[in-house]
Amino acid sequence: SNNNPYTSFGATLARDEEQNLWSTPHDVTHTEADDDRVLYNMIVVRNQLDKDSEEWQKLNYDIYTLRQTRKEVRSRWKHILEDLGFQKEVDSLLSVTKLSIISDSQNMGKARDFLLKLAEETNIFPTSWELSERYLFVVDRLIALDAADEFFKMASVVYPKRPSKERVDDGQKAPQC
Repeated sequence: SNNNPYTSFGATLARDEEQNLWSTPHDVTHTEADDDRVLYNMIVVRNQLDKDSEEWQKLNYDIYTLRQTRKEVRSRWKHILEDLGFQKEVDSLLSVTKLSIISDSQNMGKARDFLLKLAEETNIFPTSWELSERYLFVVDRLIALDAADEFFKMASVVYPKRPSKERVDDGQKAPQC
């Protein structure tokens, strides 16, 4: 009946999930960062295509892959933070909204350097990953908590940088997996 406030509940959840670019319910920041805009634009283009078309299927796969990659990266960060003892705070440490700010302007340079160091010296981000602005805020929080160095050490152990297959030292072949 029209008096039931829950009649459209399922449809609302489906719409929210479609617009939820970070796979976090009701994320209002989904178009705030450049990487969010890329994903949003992919969704807009896909939704304008015929669902039976090859282009729609390709875009749908790319959207799914990007979302899964983001989930995996977030899961890696969460795992390390929990191992460092932030079990209760992990969700708030990883939560970034358009209201999030850098705690100290002097930390911005440190946070950028730290994020680049993580990307270059660990495998916490996939090789094709473009560094996300979201993790700059997370690193800022780690610096403020004086936990950045411990985070890096743990990331280096849990997600060590794998040697490149192209690098061959002393004429020896790189090990095959």
